Amino acid sequence: MIRSLFGSGDSKERAEEASAPQTGVAAPAAAPKASSLLDRLKQGIQKTRAGIVTALEDTIQGKKEIDAELLEELEFALIGADVGIQTATEVLERIRQRVDRKLVNDAGELKALIREHLLEVLQTAERPMVRAATPPTVLMIVGVNGVGKTTTIGKLAQQLGGEGKSVLLCAADTFRAAAIEQLEVWGQRTSTEVIRQKAGADPSSVMFDALQAAKSRATEYVIVDTAGRLHTKSNLMAELDKMRRTAQKVIPDAPHEVWLVMDATTGQNGLEQARKFTESSGVTGIVLTKLDGTAKGGVVVAIARELMLPIRYIGVGEQAGDLLPFDAEQFVGTLLA
Repeated sequence: MIRSLFGSGDSKERAEEASAPQTGVAAPAAAPKASSLLDRLKQGIQKTRAGIVTALEDTIQGKKEIDAELLEELEFALIGADVGIQTATEVLERIRQRVDRKLVNDAGELKALIREHLLEVLQTAERPMVRAATPPTVLMIVGVNGVGKTTTIGKLAQQLGGEGKSVLLCAADTFRAAAIEQLEVWGQRTSTEVIRQKAGADPSSVMFDALQAAKSRATEYVIVDTAGRLHTKSNLMAELDKMRRTAQKVIPDAPHEVWLVMDATTGQNGLEQARKFTESSGVTGIVLTKLDGTAKGGVVVAIARELMLPIRYIGVGEQAGDLLPFDAEQFVGTLLA
């Protein structure tokens, strides 16, 4: 079953209060049921599933013997789905070893072997989300321009509110006035306070104010929006490091999680930016958006394999409920069903 990374609400009263309608403001939606989440997952990765399953079935269909030509076609199908050359090579090597040891001799068994390895890769990269012993838990959201950081933050706030959690949003993207306004719209939709300053203010100063406010109120989560930046701009990447140091002056272990938002449609091209962000800002997890718009969703596996970072959420649509907590078993099972 797909579960929220944040767990259930801490109190019935808070959950009821969060879901109650308020004048002029849309109340946060309750967390979607597991069946609904699974349906969204199936729809969201349909393009990738159609591509990889069709390729695998075309390769295997009518063949009994596992020969060099079949394995080469399998490798091409996996690379075409963007699982990465390393992962594809490992899958094929595992299959060869089993064929040599007479552990598998029927082409029909290959899909199960591929599913087994992809799941193993994803589960190896998994690690529990870090939470503060004393509130707040601080989540810093980073990434390049246009990947959907602010929208992702709004969706996270809506999900947390629906679970009865208290949330504060930090508008630390001060370079783009529209980003502050966009975050405030999400704040209104989800009845979540937004800490902001004027456009052009020091992002670290905004973060300092937000953490001070959250700490004094024992708010459970602070989600920090940061300006979009290219991983090649060293001065902007250094600013993220400054924000981390500022956070630690208020809350020693903050930020507890740093999530890199990536656009799934960039495929393998996004791996290099992910490496740079990890080096400069201590990324602890990935949120992969726009997965519904690509047939190369296998990049989920490539990210986990090459960066050893857990996938925290995947975006499979425009609606708030289309940001899904990532479940490796559900993903691979749906992809290769």
